[in-house]
Amino acid sequence: MTATTRKDTPVAIETDGAELRMKEIGGGLTVAFARFSKGTDMGPALKGLPDDLCPCPHWGYLLKGRLKMRTGAGSEAYEVYEEGQAFYWGPGHAPEALEDCEYVDFSPTEEFARVVGHITSPG
Repeated sequence: MTATTRKDTPVAIETDGAELRMKEIGGGLTVAFARFSKGTDMGPALKGLPDDLCPCPHWGYLLKGRLKMRTGAGSEAYEVYEEGQAFYWGPGHAPEALEDCEYVDFSPTEEFARVVGHITSPG
């Protein structure tokens, strides 16, 4: 069995507006602790993935804030998630922070690693 805390989980992505810490937790899943500053839009970082959206599913809980999740082409295809909500984000999404927000999620390790690799690769 495996357990971790946010502070004990390695940083995978760190920018002015975003921090993502991730660690394989077992059972083919990775836990991620995410923080986004208000206005952070991950859409540009997902360009080049299928439909320019994250193709990895995530199950989690929004600890703080509000998050707009685009779920398709155009600005009208989205859902808003709020503090205190458990969520499932299926493949095909891009987050944008409407307020400072924090969440924890669980994702298939290999799929999530490919997305993070795409985001962090130079060029």
